[in-house]
Formats: sequence, C-alpha cells, structure tokens
Amino acid sequence: MTKELIKPDYLFEVSWEVCNKVGGIYTVIATKSLYLKSEYNRHHIMVGPDVWMDTESNPDFIEDPTLYRAWRNQAAAEGLRVRVGRWNVPGRPTAILVDFKQFLTNQNEILTEFWKRFGVDSLTGNWDYRESALFGYAAGRVIESFWRFNLEPSDKVVAQFHEWMTGTGLLYLKSIEIPVATVFTTHATVIGRCIAGNNLPLYDGILDYNADEKARHFNVVARHSLEKKAAQNSDIFTTVSDITAQECRQFLGRPVDVVTPNGFEPSFTPATDEEYDKMREASRKKLVEVASAMCGEEVPENAVLVGIGGRYEWKNKGIDVFIDALDKLNRTDFKGKCVHAFIMIPSGHNGPDKQLASKLAGNPSGYVTRTSHYLMNSEYDAVTRRLNDLKFNNAIGDKVKVYFIPSYLNGNDGIFNKTYYELICGLDLTLFPSYYEPWGYTPLESLAFRVPTLTTSLAGFGLWVRTYYGKNHPGITVLDRSDSNYFEVVDGVAERVKEIATIRKDTRKKYMQNAKEVSEIALWENNIVYYKEAYSKALEKLISVMGSFPVARNVKSMEYKKFEVNQPTWNSVIVSRHLPEGLKDLEILSKNLWWCWNESAKNLFASIDPKAWEASGMNPIAMLDKVSRKRYQQLENDAKFLADLKEVTAEFNAYMALKAERTTPSVAYFCMEYGLDTSLKIYSGGLGILAGDYIKETSDMNTNLVAVGLLYRFGYFNQKLTAHGEQVAEDVAQDFNKIPASPVRDENGNWVTISVAFPGRNLNARLWRVDVGRTELYLLDTDIPENLPEDRSITYNLYGGDWENRLKQELLLGVGGIRALRKLGFAPQVYHCNEGHAAFIGLERLRELIAEQNLEFNEALEVVRASSLFTTHTPVPAGHDAFDEGLLRKYIGHYPQRLKIDWETMMGLGKNNGADVNEKFSMSILAANISQEVNGVSWLHGEVSRDILGHMWPGYLPEELHVSYVTNGVHYPTWTAPEWKAVHAKVFGEEFKTHHYDKSCFEGIYKVSDEEVWNIRTTLRKSLIEEVKRRLSDPSAASHYSPRQVVRIKETLRDDVLTIGFARRFATYKRAHLLFRDLDRLAEIVNDPKQPVQFLFAGKAHPADKAGQDLIKMIVDISKQERFIGKIVFVPNYDITVAKYLVQGVDVWMNNPTRPLEASGTSGEKAAMNGVMHFSVLDGWWVEGYKPGAGWALPMERTYDDQNYQDELDAATIYNIIENEIAPTFYNKSLSTGRSADWIEYIKNCVAQVACNFTTNRMLTDYINQYYIPQSKRFDAVVADDYAQAREMAAWKKRLRREWKNVEVVSVVAPNSAIDNVTLGNEFKGEIVLNIGDLKAEEIGVEILFATVDAKGKFHIQESYEFTPVECVDGVAKYTASINPDRSGLYQVAGRIYAKNPLMPHRQDFELVRWL
Repeated sequence: MTKELIKPDYLFEVSWEVCNKVGGIYTVIATKSLYLKSEYNRHHIMVGPDVWMDTESNPDFIEDPTLYRAWRNQAAAEGLRVRVGRWNVPGRPTAILVDFKQFLTNQNEILTEFWKRFGVDSLTGNWDYRESALFGYAAGRVIESFWRFNLEPSDKVVAQFHEWMTGTGLLYLKSIEIPVATVFTTHATVIGRCIAGNNLPLYDGILDYNADEKARHFNVVARHSLEKKAAQNSDIFTTVSDITAQECRQFLGRPVDVVTPNGFEPSFTPATDEEYDKMREASRKKLVEVASAMCGEEVPENAVLVGIGGRYEWKNKGIDVFIDALDKLNRTDFKGKCVHAFIMIPSGHNGPDKQLASKLAGNPSGYVTRTSHYLMNSEYDAVTRRLNDLKFNNAIGDKVKVYFIPSYLNGNDGIFNKTYYELICGLDLTLFPSYYEPWGYTPLESLAFRVPTLTTSLAGFGLWVRTYYGKNHPGITVLDRSDSNYFEVVDGVAERVKEIATIRKDTRKKYMQNAKEVSEIALWENNIVYYKEAYSKALEKLISVMGSFPVARNVKSMEYKKFEVNQPTWNSVIVSRHLPEGLKDLEILSKNLWWCWNESAKNLFASIDPKAWEASGMNPIAMLDKVSRKRYQQLENDAKFLADLKEVTAEFNAYMALKAERTTPSVAYFCMEYGLDTSLKIYSGGLGILAGDYIKETSDMNTNLVAVGLLYRFGYFNQKLTAHGEQVAEDVAQDFNKIPASPVRDENGNWVTISVAFPGRNLNARLWRVDVGRTELYLLDTDIPENLPEDRSITYNLYGGDWENRLKQELLLGVGGIRALRKLGFAPQVYHCNEGHAAFIGLERLRELIAEQNLEFNEALEVVRASSLFTTHTPVPAGHDAFDEGLLRKYIGHYPQRLKIDWETMMGLGKNNGADVNEKFSMSILAANISQEVNGVSWLHGEVSRDILGHMWPGYLPEELHVSYVTNGVHYPTWTAPEWKAVHAKVFGEEFKTHHYDKSCFEGIYKVSDEEVWNIRTTLRKSLIEEVKRRLSDPSAASHYSPRQVVRIKETLRDDVLTIGFARRFATYKRAHLLFRDLDRLAEIVNDPKQPVQFLFAGKAHPADKAGQDLIKMIVDISKQERFIGKIVFVPNYDITVAKYLVQGVDVWMNNPTRPLEASGTSGEKAAMNGVMHFSVLDGWWVEGYKPGAGWALPMERTYDDQNYQDELDAATIYNIIENEIAPTFYNKSLSTGRSADWIEYIKNCVAQVACNFTTNRMLTDYINQYYIPQSKRFDAVVADDYAQAREMAAWKKRLRREWKNVEVVSVVAPNSAIDNVTLGNEFKGEIVLNIGDLKAEEIGVEILFATVDAKGKFHIQESYEFTPVECVDGVAKYTASINPDRSGLYQVAGRIYAKNPLMPHRQDFELVRWL
C-alpha cells in the first residue's frame, strides 16, 4: 500500500446500529468514529434508523436542533424526516437518524423499483426485512439530499453501508448516478449466519452449498437477495476477516476487494497503571461480593473468576462449550483454586432480583440464586435449562459455581451497577470459544483490559492474532475449531481454566501484560489503513466511471443574488386584565365553570353589563374584557352588587372547600370531547355533551376524578344556511385568552409540556387546565411553534382531517394524556376510557410498568386490565375507529420493543387475529382488551355491544359476556330551567341540595299546584318562541329564510300552540325525514283550527355527511311552503344555548331513530328534566324510560324487514298519536282555568317517574358502585406486595396456556336425546372425565348448557350446570353434576371446559375455553 491514497472530503457511514446498540457493529463504528474525528470532524457523518423515536429514552442520541438546520428544513420539504444531533459515544460524532416508517405506505412501489432495476427479490420479505430495506432507501435519499444541498462538485464523497439492512441505500445512490463512491461491508453473510445458527456444518463443506437454494430453505430469500445485489453493485466490497471473505465469495458471488478488520479504540481503558489497579480491585471486590450473596458461601480471596459475554447465540458464541467445560471441570479431580464463572449474556428479563438486591444492600438472609435478574421465560431459557440438566446448583463445596447475569451491564443494572468493561477488568480469565465469529470483539476487549482470554480459529480475530502477532501469546489461547471437534474444544477450554487457576502471581502478571500487548495489533491506529484503502479504491473506481473531480470549488465570479430575509417568528404572549381590588373575586369566578350551572353566579355576571353579557355569548371571561373602566368604578361603589358578589363568592368557596373531603377512589377519565359551555368549544355532539355533564356531576358529588382531553383551536363549527337551505360550516378560531382554560405552569413558571415520539420528530403539547367546579380537566394543545405545521394542526379540529390525523389525535390523547398525568403527579386507581379514541392509554401504561417496574408484558397487562374501564357509545360495528397496520407501524412501530413483545402480539391487542395484516386495528378491541370491564350506555346498547364485541370471546354466547351497561344521564343543574329549579328546591327536600339523595325525592313534583306547573310551562314556551323570533331576525344567522318569510314566520309562530321539538345531529339513522312522509297529512295536523301543532327543528350535520346535510335542506325547503310557513321552522346554528331554550321550552320532544342505532340519546332526558314529554321510538334510553302517562312511544317490534315500509308505518303511527293522543290531551283545557289537567298530570309523571332515573347523579352513582369501587379494590390487591398478585396471575395463565393443549376428554356422560330419555323431575347424573396432565382439577371448570334457539338462529342459555371435581388420580380428573331441567321442551345441549381461578374478575378475563 505504497500508492498515495485518495482521501474523501466527506464520509457517510450507514448502519442499523448507529445510536442503536444491537451487536458488535455498534462498537466497531463507534470506536472508529472516535479515531477518525481528528481527520474528518463534522465531515464524518453517521446515518442510522430512528427506531427509538422517543429521543428522551435513547441514551445514545443527543438531538441538536441547530445542527444543519437549513438542510433539515430542505429535507423536510423533500419529504424526509430526520433528527440531527450527536451520537453519545466518545468523540460525539455527527449522527442523522432517519425516519423510514413514513415510506411504509408506499413500500410496494419502492421495493418493486429495486426489483426492476437491480433484481432485488423482496417478495417474501417479512416486516423486519421491509423496515430494514426502507431504512436503507431513506438513508440513500438523505445522503442524496445532503449532497445536493451542502456539497460542491469538487467534494469527494464516500458512503459506506454496513450489512444487508442498508443495501437499498447503496442501490438507490447507484440508481440516481450522483458522484458518491460506495463501499458495502458485510460483517457476516445472511446465509452463513443461517447455516451456523441451524446447527449445520458451515466450514467443512462450504463449497458444496448453493446460496440461493439455502436462502429458499431458510426463508431468507429477500435478505440474501438484497445483500447479494448490494455487494455486486458496490464500488468496493469489504468484509472483516478472511473467514468471512470465504463466505462472501461462495454465497454472494463476488470476491472481497479489501479485508477491513475491526479495530479497537483504547481511550476508554484506564490510562495509567494506577487507574487500572484501582478499577480492577473495585471490580473484583464487587464480583466477589455478588457471587458470595448469590451462592450463600463466602468466596475465597484466591478464587479464579472467569466469564463469558456477548450476544445470546447459544452455539455460535460458544456458550454451550463454556458451560460443558465448566461441568467437566466440576466433575474432575481438579484440586486447584475454586472457580466462579459469570455468564454475562443479556437476555429478556424483568429487572434485578429484589431479594438479592436487598441482601446486597445489607439485609442478611439465607436467600440464594443462580440468576441475578428475573428471567422472562426461565423455563425456555437455554442457559438455565442446560445448567439444570448438569445440576449446576452452586452447592456448598462445589469446585465450580456459575452465575447467570442476563442484564445489559450499563452501570445501572440494579445488582452490580458497574459497566461490562469495569466487570471484565475484575476477572482472571475470559472464554469465547465461538463457532461462528466473523471478527470477535469480545476477546479483543478482554485483552485491552489485560485479562487473559481464549478464542478459536473460527473467529476472525483469532486468525488475525495467529497471522499478525508472530510471537508467543500466553495472554490469548486460540483453539483450533472445526465442524467436528466439539469435545476437543471443551477439553481445551477446561485446560485453559486449569492453567490460569494454577499459575503464580508473577506469571499471571506476565499473562496480563501480554494480553495488553496483543490487543495493540488491532488498534484502530493500525487497522484504519485498510478502511482508507477501501475508500480510496472506491473513489478511484468512481473517477474511472465519471471522470475526475474538479480541482477548485465551484465559485462563479460577478454573480449577485438577492438575499432572502426570513419570516418573523411570532410568539403568543398573554396579557392579563387587571380588575379593581374589590372586584378580584370576579376573576376567580369567571375561570371556574361552576358558574355555568349555578343561577346565582350567572345572574351576578349578567348584572355587570347586560348588553356585554349578551354580546359575549354569556362568556364571563370575554365579557369582563368588554366592560368599561367607568363601569368597574361604578361597581366598586355599588353596595348591592358588592353584597351579591360577596354572597356568590361565599357560596363558591364553601362548595370548593369540600374538595378536601373526597373519599371515592381516584379516577382518570379520558374523552376526545367535552361539552361544558359555549365558552369552551371542544365538543361536537352527544359524546361531548355527555362527558361535560359527567364531569360536572363528579364535581357536585365530590368524586376524586381528573379528566383529560384535547384543546381544539376551532372546536364546534358555526352553522350557516344558504338561501337554498344548504349548510355551510364556518370554523371560528377560539381566542384562548377568552376561554376558561389556564396554562399549567411548573414551579419555575414555565409552561408544562409533554412530548410523544412521532416519525422523525417529537410531537410537543402544552397543558391547559379547566376548573369544572371541584374537578380538574387537563387539555393538550399542539398548536405551538416547536411543532411542524402538520403537527400544529392536530388539535385544530375535533375529528378533523384524514385517518392519519385521527391516529395522531388518539395517540396524543392516549399516550400524551398518560404522560400529562404523570408530569402533574397523578397516579389514579382507575382509568376510564370514554369511547375507544383514548385506548392508547393502555399501551403507554404497559410501557410504564414494564420499563419502570420491571414487569413482564403479561404481568403489566394484569395491572392495566384490573384498573381500566371502557365505555362504548357506538351501536354499529362500522362506527368503531380502526387503522391500517401500515399506518400503525409508522407511528407505534417502536412500542413492541418497549413492551418486550413482538409486533404480532401487540397487533393482537386490537385485532381478532394479530397475524392478519389485512385486518384493521380496532381501537374498541384494544380498549376492551386492556380493560377488565366494558359497558354500554343503555340497557339495549349493552345488549347490542355484546353482539358487536362477541367475536372477541368465541367461547361464550353474547348474553354471557361481562359487557354490561350504565344508562347515560344528564346534569340536572345545567339543563333544568331556573323556574323549575326554584320549584324543585322547595319540594325535593334538603338532601337534594347535597347531590346525595334518593331519586324518590322527584315525587315532590306532585306537591306542586297545577296552576304553577302550567304557568312555568307557558312561560318557558313563551321564552323559546321569543328567542326563535329573535334569532330569525338576524339576517346573518337566518339567511335560509327571505325577509318576507321571516316576517311571516314571526306573525304565525305562536307561544300558545302545542310545540314539538326535534333537535340533534343530523344523521340519516336519526330519521329526521320521518315526519315528512305524508305532507298532506302533516299539513292537516299543523293547520288544525282547534288543536294546531307547530314544529321546531334544529341541528347540524357533520361537514363530511352529505346525506345529513341533505336532510336539513329538505326540512328548510318544506318549512318554506305556504302551508307550513311559521308552522315548521328550522332554527339555525344549534349549540348548547339553543338546546337549552328548546329542551326547556317545547311541549313534546320527538325522536325517531332507526332501532337499535341510538346508543342512548340524552336530549330527551334533558327535556324530561323540564317536564317536557318524550315521544320516541323505543330505542336507547327510552326503552327504560318510557312510562305510560309520562310520554309516548312507537312500538318496539319491527313490522317490516324493508326499512322503507317500516318508515312509512312509523310515520303514520306518529301522525295518529299526535292527532289522537298528544294534541287532544294538550288542548283538553278547562273552561274555568284555561289549563289541561290531563297534560299537567303528564308533566308531573314525566318529572317524578322519568326524569328521576336519568340524571348524571344516578349515572355517576352507578359507575362508582359498579366499577370504580370494585376495580379500585382489585387494583390495590393486584399491585400490593410488589405486584405479587399480578405476577401470580400472569404465571398461572402462562402455565395454563402451556398445558391447555394437553387437556383431553376421556369420557362424557351428558343428556343426549338419542340415547337418554330426560324427563322433568328425574335427576340425571352427569359425568365428565378429563386427562388434565399436570394441572389441578380445580383449575378447570366444566359445565353443561341447556339453550334454546330463536327465530333468527341465535342461542339463548336457559340453564347451566357446573360440574364438581370428585377425584383426580395420575392426571385424570372426574367431574360430576346433577342435571334436572326446570321446564320441558326442546333444548340444544353443549358442554365446555374453561380455565378457572378465584382471583379472576370474570370468565372472559382469560381466553381459554373449549367446547366439548
């Protein structure tokens, strides 16, 4: 190599292990970068995958937002997401982490292009392959982008690609033909690894192997194809040793151009003898201390400490030889010093052994263990099984004792708390008898720390020592190893241990000095020359193809460009108002939504400035900004106002003081929307209004609940109607200065934020707090400068954007919501997921428990399930959010690694079949799988939900499922008119005011005089009609009516006419059109001279729901007809304020959903609070709510299967009931009083018999009693004593799953009509015999079911008989039961067995069921 080498100006290195420790390549490129730092500085750029995503959790990466900022922006504009920063290794090289998951959605097109251009066969590639290939492709594009933006034609650039995972990057650069020289380095061939890993002889018959054939045999065609094409198309092809070079020639069809041996950077070894001696002494002391604690016997000072480290490859790394050699040593008459062996091989574990840690902390005990950390699957662990087979029990007196250390030794493992390098420094000998070791860093590391070692001739480093050291080397033994000399190698390892055990101190010192000397032949300062040769040859080849590089940089003279000035960065700054001292309490009252359901507070605000109150939309925060300084000065001197303020403030303070007396379990409540008040537009429909009512009730009942949601910039849209009745959705941005939400600040006054890892960047969200009385609602907001524009818009619109944006919102709510709670110090006992949108709370909680509490996945799942409740509001399967797997890989592809499971297992949480890539991931299935309890929102919806979710538990009929219900309610103080509240306060009793009352108190309405009831209803109707006329008088709001039509409506619309209301979200299933099936009949009803009827409609359709918008247009068009003008009116811009006027002011509330598509429906419940009767199909809440004499109902049963016919029949029924029942009752007025006694009776019945059952008070009481209290108790039990019950249940389920396949039916004696004549009164003795293997008889439940079949073919269980175990001998258990049916008839009889444990909350908690 005397020829002058060409040096690259820029060097890119691409590897899957950049900032991502997987194996030895990490060490290779990390240490090489340190050596090259002085030569290249920032021109040596490492490119790796953004697999961690969450940079806060990645110990290897330090993001630097200032580094290459301009290029990063350019890359983003090109669709490339990168993080730029420093690799956190000595030297801190520049690192670019590439988000490749964004390309998952068009992976087929990308991989097809590589097939067309290079013949890369990706067809059979699994997800691991595809992700790696897409990473390589993305890395290639990143290099291209960097080259085009930052470099000049004169810059000589080399890109080195390590291993097959990066091959597509090299091929991409080749395809675009830019002057970047490429080097492809394989550290071990795909086929070589497969042959060695499958216990086939690799070396003796290597020339006989056909690589392509073996690739098909091992199902690695795609990996092999990519590796082969990358090698063949690279400018220069390298590998790390002569051993691997032989593989490359045979398997990849191209000889290696340069062998580039790995090097070693000694900077992290002790610099002086004094430092080394200090480290060795401390490390040896720690090893002896831990060994003594683990074996229960004092380890002597002169004991020989040996060890093995590296990846967990049983044969390839020689772990099998290591253990067998120790066994041989233990069984011989070896008389030397005792040997203590440490197997430092990282494996799946769940944290340090706590009893061992306690012992090491100074708490003496007799506890002993062979393994330092809790193994995840100890019964399947190869090391553990082999040690058990050889009876390595570390008994007192054993000459050889073995300790398995399955943790990454990073200095924080919980037992040693020292690094791997520190610990090997304390050993006397390391042993690496590898079978497949292309290079072999571990023996080299050992030598660098002066620890004698052993390797084999099948390790690249071993051959390197033999070839290049040239002297005797007692510091390292290189054993000859082949495919056929296993036992000779075992003997050689045993002899090496004996040798070290018997040498004297002075000889040991020589061995150690020689070890250090041998390591120096592989220092980077010696081996880097081979890499430089490869880079130079790559540039030479590039020059031969593309021509020479320009000598000078591309500088053009006399070139002038206008320099663009960047745009200003505007930051939001909140400037607060300053109220006079005597009015300070107004500020406090305005910022707590308690005011919105308390009349005294509302009246107080209205009295400040009635016009400003009205103009602000009854938003006190906005109103206070509108009030003049002069008016404030007047109020300061207004004795009455100050007295009122003092009284309201005292009422508020007394209310809030009770917050300290909460006794209920702590609950976290998650929902996508909350309808609290028009001043906070973070709702769109019934789900939000329900959630808003619910947390108001938690405040009134002083429930220990914290709520989490999102703060939307645009929230609920304003509805405009064109002259043709077409809906126009107008998004009006909320002014965050005028909403009842305050920034959450930390102790230093900084805005509290959380982050969620997104592809190629972090999503940041700031926290806002909304005080809803005593209940805190925390909202997350992404519209902040730290986020990309596309991420800022995540919280622009509720349910806005495409499916990807919906996924972002749900990740923010679920993952971000949990992180927000933790940052605020909340650790609730129960997590209530209100709809499936928030189900990602389960994944994040699992991650927390696994990472922070060292639980196994199944143990963590026990904890999460015990404390989670899922409420579904969706009555149809299509209404449940579901996402494509490819989209999920893009955003949560890093989670399986965090959860220590595979991708398929995680997908199984949200699918029926986790392996089915075509099945979408359902958020409702995820929510149900991470929740112990599931409930619908009405009795009927509970039944429907069992059918919808029944596929999750195929061993049970829908009617058996644990899916229950809590019927929705409404917040009485919010929706009840002040006039009614004043009356109710007098007759409902004192307890009613405390919010802890018996619902029978509503019967107090019967004490109210008919006159008062009638007058209140008349007053409320009059207020409604006045409000409708006022709204229609505003041309901007009522453009769907012409001025002439508005005048006509105002003349025609009356406040003494029976008024029926219909207001809700317009969706086709709600059948708003039903009333208009027969317009002539309808005209007769509304124009009846003796008993006229008028209809008020209001509501919005989703902006994307064209069918719903068409319904609105149809109603508007009909309302304009001469015969209906002023008799049917559409009130625009439906919101909470309009809703209150309607539910309080109409006489009848109408609802016509297609049964059973109304999950609950609460608008009719709001009306009932005001004595407004419900007239509806028996669906949702009305199935439970309907009482004769308190409302009207259409029949429950369908008459026609054809929906059009059913609609026609239902419409005719509606006309008949209005004409013959409702209108006659309303107009049956006494001549003397002018009132209808019958109608008043309906009103009183409605309040006493209906309204009482549908308050959020009753609803929250149900949730507390049915779910919060029982689940909090079970959660406390599950986590007690360091999660003992969670561990116990997970271990039990694991054992049952393992043994379940072995459970067999021996015999069954059960009713069978073909054989037995079963008659009433004659007891039948049933007997079932099972072969249950190692299980206990009581762990298996056995039952016989008697069922009937309905007309639709559905089974319904009539009786079940549980069998009792009566004997169990040699794994055969007998179960018996007495069977005596209660009724005669035809039954379908079936038996089943199921896993049984008294600690299970219900049967569906465990999936093991088998039908007999």
